[in-house]
Amino acid sequence: MRKLEADVVVIGGGSTGAGVVRDVAMRGFKAVLVDRVDLAQGTSGRFHGLLHSGGRYVVSDPHSATECAEENEILKRIQADAIEPTGGYFVATPTDDPEYGDRFKTGAEATGVPVNEVSIAELLRREPRVNPKATRAFETLDGSVDGWQLVWGAAHSAEQYGAKILTYHRVTKIERQGDTVSAVICTDDKTGETVQIGCSFVLNCAAAWGGQVAAMADCHGVEVVPGAGIMIAMNHRLVNTPVNRLTYPADGDIIVPVHTVSIIGTTDQKAEDPDRLQISYEEVQQMMDCGEQLVPGFRQSRALHAWAGARPLVKDSRVSATDTRHMSRGMSIIDHSERDGLKGLLTIAGGKLTTYRLMAKKVVDAMCEQLGEQRECRTADEVVPGSEKHTFYSVSHRLHDREEDRLSEQILCECELLTKKMFTDLQDEQPLATFDDLRRQLRLGMGPCQGGFCSVRATGVSHDRGKIDIERATGLLRLFLRNRWIGLWPILNGDQVRQTALDDWIFEGTLDIGHLPQPAEEVLR
Repeated sequence: MRKLEADVVVIGGGSTGAGVVRDVAMRGFKAVLVDRVDLAQGTSGRFHGLLHSGGRYVVSDPHSATECAEENEILKRIQADAIEPTGGYFVATPTDDPEYGDRFKTGAEATGVPVNEVSIAELLRREPRVNPKATRAFETLDGSVDGWQLVWGAAHSAEQYGAKILTYHRVTKIERQGDTVSAVICTDDKTGETVQIGCSFVLNCAAAWGGQVAAMADCHGVEVVPGAGIMIAMNHRLVNTPVNRLTYPADGDIIVPVHTVSIIGTTDQKAEDPDRLQISYEEVQQMMDCGEQLVPGFRQSRALHAWAGARPLVKDSRVSATDTRHMSRGMSIIDHSERDGLKGLLTIAGGKLTTYRLMAKKVVDAMCEQLGEQRECRTADEVVPGSEKHTFYSVSHRLHDREEDRLSEQILCECELLTKKMFTDLQDEQPLATFDDLRRQLRLGMGPCQGGFCSVRATGVSHDRGKIDIERATGLLRLFLRNRWIGLWPILNGDQVRQTALDDWIFEGTLDIGHLPQPAEEVLR
């Protein structure tokens, strides 16, 4: 058994956990973050990419609206490299009630969310594909955010302050001495080794899995409701700013440009298990129909990839236990010393990626209060690594970089303009990473071919460098393709069928991937 010591263990490597470990480390605590898989592999990597202005909640959840508006400005200042400051629109389609705009405007004024009503002509000048029969439009400060870039930025900032980030460390038990937390027991799923992390405080940031983690400390009955929703990426930018329907939050009411694609989302229904989220044919068709309302001709574009995420919603007594659409998006902190008689454990749930820094501040403030410490939060004032020059990204940022190195660097992925050096440098930093782990940080295989070409090149490069043997290389390729397939089969239609058939001919025909050398045990992580 490997033994480590820390003041604080943070469980959960999504946006909240990354923000918490950064805050804890910046306040001078010795911190360790553990996650059972990779960073931002759960909810934080499975959303529609919206940096909220607060506009979405000015009527339905005013408190959340104000928090989003304030945190929007802070994130633009401290994590510019993860954000494209596009602005956005709320648009009343022909089937929406135009009078809702008055409630929207009143709510925005009351919550401090900046909005500006614009003419339909002005809307169509900037977003020519939006429904020309729209009746009202408001401009907002919505943006587009790369969730993986944001989470890794916070994690690297924490590391600069001495924190340890342990991915693929699955928590199996939270130990106690009397009425106080004493250690967290993990299994390193890459090596099989058991790891004991001695500590005096645990911050449970496991999102939709928070109830399961609390139960490991014998704190049962923590009700975090997984609100499941699907999203679909279309193969190019149908809009250049987030376009919301000007209505009370509903299914399929927003299209967000994220890098080179557009994402439509989302549905919202209670899931029994956040690890088993289904994507139904009916939900896919619903999203396509909703897209047509905002952008006529939406269905003629190619659906590129579909996925599902689980929002960590705190059970709300005001609504039905299954009505996740109308549960509050606000954050909730559970103090287990009051609830369960266990000192040194706090659980945080709810909130959203835009408010992740604020959530971290509040739970670390609560920890300091319980410890009798007074340590100031500085996360709103110090930029994370990579954003020191306050440079936002744009859809063409990699094209600009390739202009500089086009004669010297091999392109590994044309869709995302990913070079061989970008891939190999990160592989050297994270030698145990799968191709999917690298994808989340580099966008490998996230373009129109969905890895049909670049995945083979990545495999060849990895083996050619002598870093991994041929069996593991082909195992990593098979794992990557299996994971891509999960998001392809629900949307197979039209051009996507042809693309998938082409990829299948390459892998099964030309490469005969089913008969390549296989490891004794299939690569799973």
